Amino acid sequence: MDDLARVEHLLNNRWSCRAFLARPVESDLLDRIFAAAQRTASWCNSQPWQVVVTAPAATERFREALHAHAQSGAKGVTDFPFPRAYEGVYLERRRDAGFKLYDAVSIGRKDREGRAKQGLENFRFFGAPHVAIITSDAALGVYGAVDCGGYVANFLRAAQAAGLATVPQAAIAHYSDFVRGFLRIPEGRLVVCGIAFGHADLEHPANRVHTGRAAVADAVRVVGHLDAPR
Repeated sequence: MDDLARVEHLLNNRWSCRAFLARPVESDLLDRIFAAAQRTASWCNSQPWQVVVTAPAATERFREALHAHAQSGAKGVTDFPFPRAYEGVYLERRRDAGFKLYDAVSIGRKDREGRAKQGLENFRFFGAPHVAIITSDAALGVYGAVDCGGYVANFLRAAQAAGLATVPQAAIAHYSDFVRGFLRIPEGRLVVCGIAFGHADLEHPANRVHTGRAAVADAVRVVGHLDAPR
């Protein structure tokens, strides 16, 4: 298998895990994964990401506190604006992913209570023994967040190569102020997202859901020739 084939294999087989085993990840394996992700390219090599990672005991305390905060109906305070709207094909893809998950865990499409309960699982990190909170420097604005996105992608790929399961979670950033306060993250750091990770519970029905991807032609336009501007 050549290098490109290895990358293709990892990308084709990665999926978002929504049920984890309690088993923690060995510290030496964690070190290797974070060292690999640290090789992420960034604007001017600024490397804006800083990561807070919880060990199992801390994860439990964080899980209980964040879930209770979300369940209380507290208003979300985000560091980056969430999408203004999902429209057209983006709405179709979002609905398709959501309906597949609800179908897998036997939640009817009109069962609002069941859907809300499932949504709150985001704040329990789906039972993962670890969660990584990705932050960026406020002064770098959106470009720092873009660089952090590259870091997230490489972390997911490295974890997949190590036999671990992951799910990147924008939902955690919905309560950025709470997360920053609970984990004692400095005020100058913006919460980009979280990543729950560990060993997958492959018996859980939620983990039967694997989403597809659009065709390359739907996302890429090749320009062969351009006339000079008039």
